[in-house]
Amino acid sequence: MSRSPRALPAQPPPAAVARALRRAARFVQRALPLCRAHTVEFFTRGLWERLVAPRPDAVLEALRAAGPLARPLAAGSGAAAPCDDDIFSSAFCEDSEKLINVHLFALAAKYYSLSNLGVCTPLEDMLEALKGDSEGAAGIKPDEFMNNKKSHEVQVMSELVDSIANYCEIKQVIDIGSGKGYLSSFLSMQYNLKVYGIDSSSSNTNGAHERNKKLKKHWRAYQSRGRENLKSQSLEKTNDRPVESEIRCKTINEELLNNASSLQNQDQVIIQDLVPSCGSTEMAIPETITETEADLVTGAQSQETKLSEEVLAVLNVLPADAVEDFSSSHCNCRELCEEEKVQRKITSLKTKARKSSESNLYFPLTSCITAETELSDIITDLEDCMLVGLHTCGDLAANTLRIFTAKPEIKAVCSVGCCYHLLSEQFENQEECQDQVWGFPMCQYLKDKGWCCGRNARMSACLLPTESLFYRAVLQVIIEEIYGVTKSDRHVGKTFSKSSSFIDYVRRSLKKLELDDSKLPDNCIMDYYEKYQHRMNELEAFNMLKVVLAPCIEVLILLDRLCYLKEQENIAWSGLVKLFDPVKSPRCYAVIALKNQSHS
Repeated sequence: MSRSPRALPAQPPPAAVARALRRAARFVQRALPLCRAHTVEFFTRGLWERLVAPRPDAVLEALRAAGPLARPLAAGSGAAAPCDDDIFSSAFCEDSEKLINVHLFALAAKYYSLSNLGVCTPLEDMLEALKGDSEGAAGIKPDEFMNNKKSHEVQVMSELVDSIANYCEIKQVIDIGSGKGYLSSFLSMQYNLKVYGIDSSSSNTNGAHERNKKLKKHWRAYQSRGRENLKSQSLEKTNDRPVESEIRCKTINEELLNNASSLQNQDQVIIQDLVPSCGSTEMAIPETITETEADLVTGAQSQETKLSEEVLAVLNVLPADAVEDFSSSHCNCRELCEEEKVQRKITSLKTKARKSSESNLYFPLTSCITAETELSDIITDLEDCMLVGLHTCGDLAANTLRIFTAKPEIKAVCSVGCCYHLLSEQFENQEECQDQVWGFPMCQYLKDKGWCCGRNARMSACLLPTESLFYRAVLQVIIEEIYGVTKSDRHVGKTFSKSSSFIDYVRRSLKKLELDDSKLPDNCIMDYYEKYQHRMNELEAFNMLKVVLAPCIEVLILLDRLCYLKEQENIAWSGLVKLFDPVKSPRCYAVIALKNQSHS
């Protein structure tokens, strides 16, 4: 019988999310000329004169004073938190559309941030509701296997994913856009979830498979060290509760023996099945026992921080499903009885045989995921599961949500998107096929409005060095004035980082663009540099204005996705949760949804 469902935290009502989307869209609409401007054309199109009225130094000073990227606006702080959206319209001139009030512009960028719109659910509330009274495992930090950023992301997200999986009573997780497999590996080893990692790049999945094998070896050693660290704590607990320990130990031992004896008749068949698959009869059983015990240690890892060293020894001889059954026990057993030791090999062999078709709980797969993808064509043993995605690029995040809503076997989704500049937009290029499934917009309101951000607006979060932007903007002047080229399918790329000087940068870039640099002497190149050098502060200020607007573009994209989920009828809960420290991981918001659960 399934347990009764726990209450999830309060979710933002559909009307509140739609209202927040409309308010944010209204402000971004006024700022779109600034958002859509491309810094490459800064000098050739006279962008400062066209779009910004104040002087560059005044803009930079106002941005520093307002601190737009600091903390969100506090309610009731007077002019800092106006309740009338109309006040922000005066940041721009009605006729020229120029930015005229930088201070108000900076305040508006804060005002329309996700943290200030009141549509996010705190991570702590989400975890508390999902876990209920049960104590979650204190996760082993994966920073020995990953860099600090990835370690932070994987540790936080995996705890949430495991909590959602437990709440929904599922064990299968599908990681969309799994990349190098860091999240997938951690979910399978730390939380004993069966994870399929799907990535479109075969080099990624092949690399993830090899990396996972190496990581498992390190993981086992890491687990051993973790158990050694628990030894002193275990002894203290044993001394404090000797009588209780003996009683609970006896209970576990009796259940273990009953369980093991019921399997005994099958063991001879299991051993016969296992032996032919190995190189020799003598090596088959010891090798199987070693691998199985390691698998069981992994299965029990989520409880290691709560159980004593002695109980872990008991858990090591239990089948994987028995580990689940005893997960809430806080027992301290002094030692294994002899009968249990005898059963260790038998039970291990049984578990190995049962899991022979899934000896590795993480399966990297190569496939390109679209909104029409049938997961059952990729995963033959697809069952009730959840979709996850850690920094899924472009349309993949949107398609993950569409697959979630369309497939009844997918019970939950937790998706953190990124690379918004790779999103396809329905209303950006009207000549393209209208039957295509687009990454933006998803919700009906923005579709009805024909909303389009534009690639330059979606790129606005990319903060590049001012000198790099300056080099590229001056290069564009040279290309147009000397070569008469205003548009090219070729790109300069990362030439700036490889260049020793502006002259070197120009010559390398011209070769990439397949333009003859021999007609351009060095002194001519430097003349262009010196002509625009005094205007570098304009470019710096202009770029900072775009950076300040970047979170508002992200708000629009994320609220569009949340509104799409709110429009669906089969979803019990949906919301936005800030998972990561934005300093470590700027793309820090997860779109989360759970379908209606049937409980008997």
